[in-house]
Amino acid sequence: MTITLTINGERKTLEIAPDESLLDLLRREGHMGVKVGCRTGDCGACAVLLDGRAVNSCLVFAAKADGREVVTVEGLERDGLLHPVQRAFLDEGAVQCGYCTPGMVISAVDLLSRNPDPTEEEIRQGLSGNLCRCTGYVKQIRAVSRAAAVLRGGDVHA
Repeated sequence: MTITLTINGERKTLEIAPDESLLDLLRREGHMGVKVGCRTGDCGACAVLLDGRAVNSCLVFAAKADGREVVTVEGLERDGLLHPVQRAFLDEGAVQCGYCTPGMVISAVDLLSRNPDPTEEEIRQGLSGNLCRCTGYVKQIRAVSRAAAVLRGGDVHA
């Protein structure tokens, strides 16, 4: 079957299998920032923005993305500048092995789009669908707080 969707600002018409996941489609199309983790929606490594909201792409059939907009972690940068959440993750040392990072960044972008000034508990809740085996989440929470402050200041690419 054929679907048309926008991936990171680029409109594409693609052939898919009826049972193909959005995760598999994105990786087939070269978007390797979308990580293959559990394939059950438990780890968050495959999170993407679908029409502006974070979803686990392993749980979404590619056919459901027909006519919609998908943004992967690669699609967050603008004009060669990292998104404030990406920059904050680097600045706070919130990237260790890096496997969970794309999903965490996507979840943080979604959270901050809905809540520009989250409390620590709200950040913890916003990241709760993302598993990290390397850390205690302290640096990730600091990174989301830092990005929120940057975004509230209006500097989108600090």
